[in-house]
Amino acid sequence: MFNRMLSRFGIGGPSVDTVLDSPHAEPGRPVTGQVHVRGGNADAEIGQVVLALVASADPAPGQYGYGGDTEFFRLVVQQGLRVPAGQLVSIPFRLPLPWETPVTAVGGTVLPGVRVGVRTDLLVEGAPDKGDLDPVLVGPLPSQNKVLDAFGVLGFTFRGAGIVAGHLPGVSGELGFHQELEFFPPAQYAGRVNQVTVTFVATPDELHVILDADKRGDTPGHLRLTHEEAQHTDWATPVSGWLAQAAERSPVNPAFGGQPGYGAQPGYAGQQGYHGPGHDDQPGQRRGPGAGGMLAAGAAGVAGGVLGGMVLGGVAEEFFGDDEG
Repeated sequence: MFNRMLSRFGIGGPSVDTVLDSPHAEPGRPVTGQVHVRGGNADAEIGQVVLALVASADPAPGQYGYGGDTEFFRLVVQQGLRVPAGQLVSIPFRLPLPWETPVTAVGGTVLPGVRVGVRTDLLVEGAPDKGDLDPVLVGPLPSQNKVLDAFGVLGFTFRGAGIVAGHLPGVSGELGFHQELEFFPPAQYAGRVNQVTVTFVATPDELHVILDADKRGDTPGHLRLTHEEAQHTDWATPVSGWLAQAAERSPVNPAFGGQPGYGAQPGYAGQQGYHGPGHDDQPGQRRGPGAGGMLAAGAAGVAGGVLGGMVLGGVAEEFFGDDEG
C-alpha cells in the first residue's frame, strides 16, 4: 500500500492508494471503498480527489471496435484536501456504476477482451496526477444472466467480448459505446450462421437485448422488457426461434455443411487469449450449459440454471425484427 508517489511533489511527497471494499460489482450498483493519502516530508495541498470509471478493450488488429482506455464516468470525492506531513488521510467513497457498464466477469471468472477499473486522479495546482486502474469485476444483472443461461442451455459457445463506439439504432444509450458478446451458435447451424452477437443496454427500469447474426445487419432481434419481466421469461424460446429464422436467410455453405459448429471443433477447445470480437486465431473455449459454464474459463461441465416462468405473451413475435426505441 501507499506505493504510488505523487509525481507533482517529487521525492518525499505524499502517496496514495485506493482500496475497494469488494472488487465485485453489478451495473447500476455502487462501488464503495476508501482513498488513502499518506503525507510525505512536508504538508501538501491537493485541489481535488477524483475517481474515474474506465473501460479498457483489446480489439483484434484490423477489426472493428477500439482499444485503449475509455473514461465513462467521473466523481469528485474531495475538494481542497490538506495532507499533513507523515499523516494518513482516508476518504470514503460511493461510486455508482452506470447501468450500461460493460460486463467483465461471469461466475467470478474474468472475460477476456474487456476490463473495467477505478482510476484515482489527484489535481495538484490544476495539473492531474493520474493513477493506475484498480480492477472491478462487473457481473451481469440477474435479468442479463437469465439471457446468458438460455444461451448455455441452447448449446452456444462463448467466443469473446469487445467494445464498439457509437449507439445502436433504436436504443438511447448514455455512454458513447456499447459492449458486444460474441458466441458460436449450436453445431446444427454450422455453415448457415457462423457467429451471434449479443448486446445488452440496461436502464434502471428496462433491459434491451439485441441480437445479430454474422454482422449482416439484416437479422436483428431486439426485445425490450422490464428487468422483472426478463427474469421471468423463458429466453430459450425467443432466442432459438430468432436463430432459426436467421439461419433460413443464409444459404448453407457446402464447405461447412454437415460439419460440427466452430465451437465444437476439437482444434478450438481449450484455446485461450481472445482479445476482442472478430479475432479468429484464439477463440474462447467450449463450455458446459448455463451462463457460468458457457463463459467461465475452465468451467466445463457446470450445470446451467433452470429457466423458470412462462414465455410472456408476444415475446417471440416481438423479438423478430423489433426495432422499437
